[in-house]
Amino acid sequence: MLEFEAIAALREDVLAIAQEASAAILGVYEGEFDVEHKADASPLTAADLAAHRCIVAGLSRLTPEIPVLSEESAHTIALDVRRGWTRLWLVDPLDGTREFVKRNGEFTVNIALIDRGVAVFGVIQAPVTGVLWHGAPGHGAFRRDGDGERPVQVRAPATAPLQVAASRSHLDPRTAALMQRIGDVETIGLGSSLKFCRLAEGGMDVYPRFGPTSEWDTAAGQAILEAAGGAVLDPQGRPFRYNQRDTLLNGDFIALGDTSLPWMTWL
Repeated sequence: MLEFEAIAALREDVLAIAQEASAAILGVYEGEFDVEHKADASPLTAADLAAHRCIVAGLSRLTPEIPVLSEESAHTIALDVRRGWTRLWLVDPLDGTREFVKRNGEFTVNIALIDRGVAVFGVIQAPVTGVLWHGAPGHGAFRRDGDGERPVQVRAPATAPLQVAASRSHLDPRTAALMQRIGDVETIGLGSSLKFCRLAEGGMDVYPRFGPTSEWDTAAGQAILEAAGGAVLDPQGRPFRYNQRDTLLNGDFIALGDTSLPWMTWL
């Protein structure tokens, strides 16, 4: 596994790349833009592509030996090629394009470093607020904004009412039923990978997700949340692993701040 010293040596450059991508996104966000749709009907804008180009170019210069798997170029990479990668950057240049189109500010730049399937370092940048989160499991998670940088950690033990993420764009009946089984909850609507960041800094307790996400949607958030003391687990209690399967789609998951919560009884 990659030594933390190697990750630490890359950290500031990767944070700078995320901030450059954020600036590219804002350059589109502040004007008029067209919205196209991909084959799966998900939206695509010039901001997605501008951030993609910025991140791929930056990471390729920084670590030419580590390939980049981005949402916007994944379809061009053959399965047998990517499955041969032991390390890779897993990138969502603009996570929350629907939120971008709605102009509600709740979208992010996600960059994760994957080593043998494990998300060992994650960066999430919120372009509109300028807040950036980063973390490496076992070595702490941090929030950086105009006031500087501070460590963050999950809320543990969690106390009622539990703060539960309910995505504005993706709320479904199974999530609503799970919240009923939890009991005393307060719901928080928040777009994109910001939910992982809120969990990591103790402002939320549970993020259940039933239905499709892609690996680039969760990798950076998982790294940051694990670094802050939380977890992203499948229904069998296994942490997510990346670039290990034929598909890049995730199954159901639950993200937790306090990992001692009785989450299996809720499913």
